Amino acid sequence: MVDNIPRVLAGRYEVGELIGRGGMAEVHIGYDSRLSRTIAIKLLRGDLAEDPTFHARFRREAQSAAALNHPAIVAVYDTGEETTTDALGKQTTLPFIVMEYVEGHTVRELLKDGAAVPIDEAVEILVGVLGALEYSHNEGIVHRDIKPGNIMLTPTGQVKVMDFGIARAMADTSATMTQTNSVVGTAQYLSPEQARGEVVDARSDLYSTGCVLFELLTGQPPFSGDSAVSVAYQHVRELPPVPSTIASDIPESLDRVTMKALAKDRDERYADANQMRGDLLAVLHGGTIDAPVATAWLPVGGVGAPAATTQLTAAAPADATRVSHATTTIPPARPLSDDSEKGSRWWVWLLALVGLAAAIGIAWMVMNRDNTGAEMVPVPDVTSLDQAAAAAAIEDGDLLKFNYAGEEANADIAAGLAVRSDPAALQEVEVGTTVDVYFSSGPEEFTIPPVENMTQAQAQKVLTDAGLFVSSVETEDAPRIQRNVALRTDPAAGEPAKKGDSVVLYIATGRVQVLSVIGQSEAEATNYLQNELGLTLRLDSAASNDQPAGNVVSQEPGAGTLDVGSTVSIVVSTGPVETTPPPTTPPPTTPPATTPPATTPPATTPPAETAPPGKP
Repeated sequence: MVDNIPRVLAGRYEVGELIGRGGMAEVHIGYDSRLSRTIAIKLLRGDLAEDPTFHARFRREAQSAAALNHPAIVAVYDTGEETTTDALGKQTTLPFIVMEYVEGHTVRELLKDGAAVPIDEAVEILVGVLGALEYSHNEGIVHRDIKPGNIMLTPTGQVKVMDFGIARAMADTSATMTQTNSVVGTAQYLSPEQARGEVVDARSDLYSTGCVLFELLTGQPPFSGDSAVSVAYQHVRELPPVPSTIASDIPESLDRVTMKALAKDRDERYADANQMRGDLLAVLHGGTIDAPVATAWLPVGGVGAPAATTQLTAAAPADATRVSHATTTIPPARPLSDDSEKGSRWWVWLLALVGLAAAIGIAWMVMNRDNTGAEMVPVPDVTSLDQAAAAAAIEDGDLLKFNYAGEEANADIAAGLAVRSDPAALQEVEVGTTVDVYFSSGPEEFTIPPVENMTQAQAQKVLTDAGLFVSSVETEDAPRIQRNVALRTDPAAGEPAKKGDSVVLYIATGRVQVLSVIGQSEAEATNYLQNELGLTLRLDSAASNDQPAGNVVSQEPGAGTLDVGSTVSIVVSTGPVETTPPPTTPPPTTPPATTPPATTPPATTPPAETAPPGKP
């Protein structure tokens, strides 16, 4: 991993200590600051960050796991890509996956000391794994890398299947296990068809599950070797031992289930995860199982017989054989006397050797010549070679002729490299045959599909099915749109894209931003709140000295964020408040100026006569 990992991804995921490391990624404990929860963050290893093949595989894991919602599958919450810059200024795109944080340990840790797991516990673990596989297979996803290291056990005993790093849709006809001429997956748990580079299906996961069951019961995988190639060869050509021959306490019923899951021919395995799960539950509860007896899978002649022989089905009689190799029948010799038997034994052996040599010669001729006697050679595998290298491989020894057959879109193989040949790789053809080789033009171009008004899950599925990688899911406030409904993508619908391109999906929060309408006319406020934002409007009116008649006086709730469809009340002014004038008081009157009257001396009246005293 690069040294300069951002401490925070996508502005919300805090990256903590390293808690796990795998073949292409490292897992850190993390914290989602937005939702306040502990998470696990998987980051593509720094030394692989510039490899487009691992980028594509990492994205495929996110797409596969994000489409699955099951209690026995580790949930994927989010994905994205972060651009980092090293000390030299070089920028690198670092993809990440945000997952459910599962406390516990892997089944690999249970088996690290080589001891077998108690039988009941082993069966319960496999029942949980098969429940997860049944769900993923029903969703069209094959895991392709079931192994002890990808099975988690919580402290409560719950099983969690993780790491869909090489998972593929069953409908993907290119879903073989070979990438750039190498086998991907874990050798000890590969199905025979995976080891041969063939297209896989749900039964390939069941074979890998059978390998895990074998190891849980015995403490060792069914096959081991000095190299991955030798182990893969054993998966293709050799039969595993019956588990009870390693651990004698294993019941015969579990031998039967294990051997049926490990059948070389996928048609002879369990048809689906539910069928295998039913047999395991029957083992736990003493019921009847469908798997044939374990000895039915052994070659004729017992454990020590050549491994190249094919398996026997349960219905085959005990002395039946399905071996198809050539044999030479020598008629019985006439009885010899004791004296002549010793002297003539040498020519019997010679005759047998001559017959065996003839059989080998005939077999070689049949394999290397067709019915017309033409010499046959296999077509070289030129996948992921450039034109010059492909031509050299086809024309090596002047046995075949190379023809450039054109280009075709391919998301997994870089432009300019060989995609396939016609006749196909390893097919036997006549010497001198012209082999058409098709080269990649890069991912197929198409336009981004519209996802507006879909649910988040529907939108992600549409985008993923189109071959796009949803790098992140963002939220936006939007009028009239309920929560978790898709709004748009970036790049937008209709824009050109190629398989594997990243898009950002925007979904609605279920809320809407509302501005103040105070001071607007009733018509303007109604149009904005009701018609544009889709809110429910309640109108009241009142006199106001602050707003002219017809304008909004108040708004409740006020400006801010509201749930879609909320009710807003506004009050519209009817005009100024009417007031009663106070009673009027007449002004005080001022008397007119007056002219003082002329002064007239008072009239003098002669004093009255005073009578003398004593007289009236």
